Amino acid sequence: MHVVITGAGRGIGQVLADRYRAAGHQVSGTARDGSAEIALDVTDPDGHRAMAEALAGRPVDLLVCNAGVYPDKGQRLDTGYPAEMWAQTFAVNVTGVFLSIQALLPNLRASSPGAKVAIISSQMASHTRAPGGSYIYRASKAAALNLGRNLAADLRGEGIAVGIYHPGWVRTDMGGGAAEISVDEAAAGLVERFAALDLADTGCFRTWDGREHAY
Repeated sequence: MHVVITGAGRGIGQVLADRYRAAGHQVSGTARDGSAEIALDVTDPDGHRAMAEALAGRPVDLLVCNAGVYPDKGQRLDTGYPAEMWAQTFAVNVTGVFLSIQALLPNLRASSPGAKVAIISSQMASHTRAPGGSYIYRASKAAALNLGRNLAADLRGEGIAVGIYHPGWVRTDMGGGAAEISVDEAAAGLVERFAALDLADTGCFRTWDGREHAY
């Protein structure tokens, strides 16, 4: 199996890549800083074109859209959340997901029927979890969830399944040291979720440990 993982230079993406390699799969990871196989800033259309050229002719069985940012922790409603922060976050968390999928559509189609796209969103995307704050991150992950649901509808006929996932509250640079689960726990659960994804399940929104999540 050939797996492409964006944001594979650290955190969940890196551990997912390590797990797939250990299982004998081919992995093409991306990282903005060049610490993975493919140097890619997911906000850069030229970077996506270069990635598509580098992977031309290679079927992709699983694309994991993992790259993401959470810059608005601790922002104050009355003075924070600057416009440039909104633009940059959506460029990574939403547009970056779309551009990654768009760039690798030929590769996914070459592996279909049976190709899969996994979008890492968050429980913070759900309207059922709205305690306030983190407006930019919440809105961007809700948009990624909506994007995934619509892509699932459009790609079903091509034999490509799309799943959207909450990876858990994970002890990473983004999640912080007080988070609930380790990166290894999150990655192990996500690998199981991705393996179970099929066309009957396309458009699902699930947690790392297999629970259905409200939209």
